[in-house]
Amino acid sequence: MTQALNDVIYETVVTTRCTDGRVHAAPMGVRYRGAQVVLMPFRPSTTLDNLLRERVAVLNIVTDTRVFAGCVTGRQAWPTCPVADGLGARLAVAMRHLVLRLAGVSDDAQRPVLTLDIAEDVTHAPFPGLNRAQAAVIEGAVLVSRRHLLPRERIARELAQLQTAIDKTASAVEHEAWGWLQQAMNELKTPMAGEQTR
Repeated sequence: MTQALNDVIYETVVTTRCTDGRVHAAPMGVRYRGAQVVLMPFRPSTTLDNLLRERVAVLNIVTDTRVFAGCVTGRQAWPTCPVADGLGARLAVAMRHLVLRLAGVSDDAQRPVLTLDIAEDVTHAPFPGLNRAQAAVIEGAVLVSRRHLLPRERIARELAQLQTAIDKTASAVEHEAWGWLQQAMNELKTPMAGEQTR
């Protein structure tokens, strides 16, 4: 019997423009569908609000995992560069960026489905591959972003399992990112209901 394949989700960082002109960066799992990208942000979501209003976003491919860890622990001030035609901004550390234009919305009270056309795809640096610590930080960031949804004990247990990859393969960048995640968990006393991280 053949097992069905999972729907592949790629961890990226999406940048959108707020009403005051600030750039909002948020880690987002995306699905590629040919010349389109599918986003499914949970409500409430600053990214969703900005995208529905502006109808454009920039998808950033990054290997600097401090961006993932930083975004989910309140560190939003990432250097950016403008993209073509004034359609927003990309992260300065992005190895590649895709400008996305909103093509369709399937509304949902909890998690709408957004379909976006790829308007521009630019590579800025070669991709060297990922080390295990980078994957651990990204998984840790996903866990910490759900600290208002999941029991603290479960998150702590899963972070502890990821620690080996950090200990064995992390550079100074991953150690810094991991420290931010650990700090966020150490400071957590009660669930942060209604927190917007994406």
